[in-house]
Amino acid sequence: MSELFSLAGRRALITGAARGIGYALSEGLAAHGACIVLNDINADQLEEAGQRLRGAGYNAATSVFDVSDEPAVQAAVAKIEADEGAIDILINNAGIQIRKNLVDVSAAEFQRMLNVHVLGCFNVARALAPGMIARGHGKIVNLASIMAEGARGSTGPYNAAKGAIKLLTKTMCAEWAALGLNINAIGPGFVKTDLSAALHNDADFNSWLEARVPQARWGTTDDLVGPCVFLASPASDFVNGQNIVVDGGVTSVF
Repeated sequence: MSELFSLAGRRALITGAARGIGYALSEGLAAHGACIVLNDINADQLEEAGQRLRGAGYNAATSVFDVSDEPAVQAAVAKIEADEGAIDILINNAGIQIRKNLVDVSAAEFQRMLNVHVLGCFNVARALAPGMIARGHGKIVNLASIMAEGARGSTGPYNAAKGAIKLLTKTMCAEWAALGLNINAIGPGFVKTDLSAALHNDADFNSWLEARVPQARWGTTDDLVGPCVFLASPASDFVNGQNIVVDGGVTSVF
């Protein structure tokens, strides 16, 4: 394995890691040498994920907490670092989806979306940043979206949250880059996950997507592993504040 992309000797915390994108990124980081700590709010699914990765020979711990609950995040991060060691890499992936038109979305639903995506991203980064700064290095990868580049109807709260994550990433870069941290985002396009099931089970949407995306297919969770490993590794040491869009080219064409 090239040292440029090696994560040997590093420890990564991945939020929302019990399934989908978070699980794929956890597996990818572990395959490149990282010790990993998986987080989710679903304890049973999280333990199953951890067991699968340990069964594959990876060093994988688990930690159940709600990223939107700041005291819980602070307590969990303190325990993880006391029990497992310092966290060098953070992947802020935890997320939810609500598919409604804006006129049908309640304020509570909108707030929940912001709490999980934006406040959750801030909470975990804020808990880990002081230690990373003290050690003079750290990699933070926030999961944004192509919806931070342009909106679709029926996912207004999600669009707003992902737009906020893109700018939060740039702000973290502005404040922490000189202190040794690299903070970037990945902006997935249309990726098949449980959150997108309503779309990839829709024949009309699938026809539209295949005609619209230059690569003429859905993305997979594995398509995001390479960019994540790049942003977590020494290969990206001079990359900061960016949203790396991984979308099969859909945002590049009219």
